[in-house]
Amino acid sequence: MNTERLMQIALDLAGLRDVPGDSAIHHAGKGIRRVLIGIDLRSSELALAKTLGYDAVIAHHPVGGTATLGFHAVLGRHADQMEAAGVPREVARSILAEVSESRRIQDSMSNYDHDPSIARLLDMPYLNIHTPLDEVGRRRMAAVAEQVDAEATVGDLVAALYDGFGEFRHAATRIESLVGSMAHRLGRVVVSHAAGTNGGYPVAKAYFDHGVDTVLYIHCRPDEAGRLRHEVGATKTLVVTGHIASDSIGINPYIERLRDEGIEVTAASGILAP
Repeated sequence: MNTERLMQIALDLAGLRDVPGDSAIHHAGKGIRRVLIGIDLRSSELALAKTLGYDAVIAHHPVGGTATLGFHAVLGRHADQMEAAGVPREVARSILAEVSESRRIQDSMSNYDHDPSIARLLDMPYLNIHTPLDEVGRRRMAAVAEQVDAEATVGDLVAALYDGFGEFRHAATRIESLVGSMAHRLGRVVVSHAAGTNGGYPVAKAYFDHGVDTVLYIHCRPDEAGRLRHEVGATKTLVVTGHIASDSIGINPYIERLRDEGIEVTAASGILAP
């Protein structure tokens, strides 16, 4: 097993052809038999992995290099998801152009080589896989949402998510409605995920303005949720499923696949059992 194959397995699971901008191999390696994987694994965990005899470290969140500098590019996936849900192309593209440019400038200010440089010093194979595993999680949650009748309540959808995923049942956080009510009619649902980060106020508002009744984010800033609550909370619902639990839903099928390939995998840094 090598780092290229580790990345390709994730792409195959997600149905993606190319490595997204927020994912990268930061230090290549081969002969990999033991892997440490976690949601956030940085320099200290690289040193720990070296000490404990792991052959590679896989982080979920971007850890520098091209995955940080290219993060803004994956935000455009929001526009693709919005168009698929009926938001006009010009509206979706206009919203994401501004958001993406702001993120590009912000990330260009970072010390993008900090953690990759430590991996090189330790000669520890190191990669991060973000959007591909989030896409796996998005599809799994969307499949559950599709099975819940539009005339059911938001609470019925939440109950189905708890029934379907041990990650939600095992999490210290709970699924909650930051906008609207669990008693609201479910209506049209969109799982907005696997696009870098949540779309905040502008993306959710665009969905609500174009016929979507319930939006699922995995997290959302309180100020942005508050603005939505003031404007549409009487009729629309924003459900937040929880960051770590939702990330785990996308990561666990990947772990299972690696184990099927004969790789010894240790899950850490927030990954919840399925």
